[in-house]
Amino acid sequence: MELLIYTKTYNEADAIHNFMDMYHSLHMTHLASDLLNKGLSPDQITDAVATAIKIAKTSGIETNKHFMPVYSGINEEIIQDCKLSHLGYGLVIMNADKNSPLVGNFQVDVLKEFLNELH
Repeated sequence: MELLIYTKTYNEADAIHNFMDMYHSLHMTHLASDLLNKGLSPDQITDAVATAIKIAKTSGIETNKHFMPVYSGINEEIIQDCKLSHLGYGLVIMNADKNSPLVGNFQVDVLKEFLNELH
């Protein structure tokens, strides 16, 4: 899979902002499209990413550190995608279709880990 990061035309006044975006993108090691291989559909992924971003915003998390819109090449097509940090990836999985075994297993694993930390 090819990865293209979409950037607008650079303005000197935005240089620091653009540098920080690139810095944060280095810590985003997941792609939302990777979830296609885990059984989620494009619509399920899109909905889960949108929900994860809303949750991050309402939780006071700086979304630009965890979610970055990009374009990816899959099967000779260009698709809208999203680079994700570990936290962003987890939020997307947690908020994907609840009928997916991936989502159920992830939620149970997170809860088990949380409960282990309490003891």
